[in-house]
Amino acid sequence: MIANSDNVQIRKDPPSGTILINRPDKRNALSREIISMLEQAFQDFHQERNVRGIILTGIGDTFCSGTDLIQLQKTSEATDAMQQWHNDVNSFRSLIETMLRYPKPIFCAANGPVVGSGLTLLLASDVVVASESATISIPESLRGLSPGLTMPLLSYRLGNGLASRVLFGGETIDAKVAKELGIFHEVVGEDFVWAKSQEIVSRSATVARESHQMTKQFLTETVGEQLFMQLSIAAANMAAARTTPAAQEGVAAFLEKREPDWDKPTEF
Repeated sequence: MIANSDNVQIRKDPPSGTILINRPDKRNALSREIISMLEQAFQDFHQERNVRGIILTGIGDTFCSGTDLIQLQKTSEATDAMQQWHNDVNSFRSLIETMLRYPKPIFCAANGPVVGSGLTLLLASDVVVASESATISIPESLRGLSPGLTMPLLSYRLGNGLASRVLFGGETIDAKVAKELGIFHEVVGEDFVWAKSQEIVSRSATVARESHQMTKQFLTETVGEQLFMQLSIAAANMAAARTTPAAQEGVAAFLEKREPDWDKPTEF
């Protein structure tokens, strides 16, 4: 099993195994290193028979603030930037597909705001327990980027109509509305998010392992039979968006704390 690191921690509390994104100073932004460690953590817990469900959460007051934009901007300076962006997006897609195909249920304990690619992680989970302070936002269009992998997962979870509302509404969605939409399944006090998730894992662990395995397989590969093809297309869209002048201007504006000038973006 992977050792705890500075950016990802793991813990066993049978019947659960907990994976914690540990980068509170960066609001748990997803770097390529964190994505790789999350993938490894899921693979390692796969072998633990007394772990019947996985709880995915963040340390600090934010679940995940999305893609690490500082790393994304630095990548633009590399000679192989386009290949690196392609690799990064495919690594993230691999993690999401691992979660969707995972034989054990995954419980997202959203301990605070869920932003951008953080929403992708949440939507790839099976059950979501959120704190009362948790919110959802999809700011990619404000950065000249594409929400990519979030789009097919939103459509899969909510249907196209509600997915469009979330994608194009532009507002930050609070916990009450997120529960009404069906994105959050339980909303509890901030100090009880992990405990409530553990309670649900414990109830879930009373059934046969094979039942959960067959249920997840049916939901993702039968009901959602087009989902994996859509994720491949969405990944290509996500990578392509990173190569545009709009992305350079949008990311730079965000990091420089100014309004973007969409009329005069600079070429990569």
